[in-house]
Amino acid sequence: MADRRDFLKASLLGASAFALAGGANALAGSSDKSKAGARVVSTWDFGVAANQAAWSVLAKGGHALDAVEAGVMVPEADLKNHSVGRAGYPDRDGHVTLDASIMDADGSCGAVAALEHIAHPIQVARRVMERTPHVLLVGDGALQFALEQGFKKEELLTPESEQAWKEWLKNAHYQPSANSEVRDYGKTGMPGGKGNHDTIGMLAIDASGRLAGACTTSGMAWKLRGRVGDSPIIGAGLYVDGEVGAATSTGVGEEVIRNAGSFLVVELMRQGRSPQEACHEAVMRIVRKRPNASKDLQVGFLAMNHHGEVGAFAIQPGFSYAVCDAQRQDGLLASKSVF
Repeated sequence: MADRRDFLKASLLGASAFALAGGANALAGSSDKSKAGARVVSTWDFGVAANQAAWSVLAKGGHALDAVEAGVMVPEADLKNHSVGRAGYPDRDGHVTLDASIMDADGSCGAVAALEHIAHPIQVARRVMERTPHVLLVGDGALQFALEQGFKKEELLTPESEQAWKEWLKNAHYQPSANSEVRDYGKTGMPGGKGNHDTIGMLAIDASGRLAGACTTSGMAWKLRGRVGDSPIIGAGLYVDGEVGAATSTGVGEEVIRNAGSFLVVELMRQGRSPQEACHEAVMRIVRKRPNASKDLQVGFLAMNHHGEVGAFAIQPGFSYAVCDAQRQDGLLASKSVF
């Protein structure tokens, strides 16, 4: 699989019209009222395909909540994606555990964490939101709920993921590293330079101006059994306020949780900052608190306000995000960064 940095270089050649400050405002010009104003953004290059699925909902005048659910199900089902969904790399004991959250503009939200044997955790998260009085279900309880809701129990550890895990066991070395898809075998214990963690976070605004967001991941490969990152934590990996905006994150989840990262980004937008400024400040708070550790960490934030304006910022270079609206269907951008 091509190095994501090379992919970014090729994709960015056509993305000049979507510069961070200006491109995110290019909403006008659609003659189809069902599309006017609608937009979806998501983290990383696999967000391009995910956005296409979300856009198929938005382009028909569909709800942003339905769009983000449909969108993130694409990487959840991708057998080549080892950081999200059914083909995710396992924990150090060989168990594939999945985390996901979903949130609507009115504050309705649902999440699952450490969920095994269910291919689409985002669907279970939505059922938690709509059919229980709770926000978060975890582990065996989340699985029990999913099965009661009619979801199919299946083995998620694919032959490729199992082989990668067995290779890792030879050294059993683990160290979270920035933009892990480009790290070497010695640092991550992964063959072929493959990385050990990633996430898809998706934010959408529909033609009626409604916001929603979703976030899903298999978490860090080779993690301690029971470890949960920021993705299923409302206010950390995802936060949506229909009156203000929405934010999601990627990278080392522990750092995002410590700073209630996505909630912070939305609150900064509430105070009048642009999505770009809000993401920048949230990243800098992490850097200021942990100036030495942050040199080896990656955290990135992606945000959209209720006008559909978009911003992103990361600690390290290499964080990319995808944008899709009536003017552009495959926009991939590189976030600005501290270092």
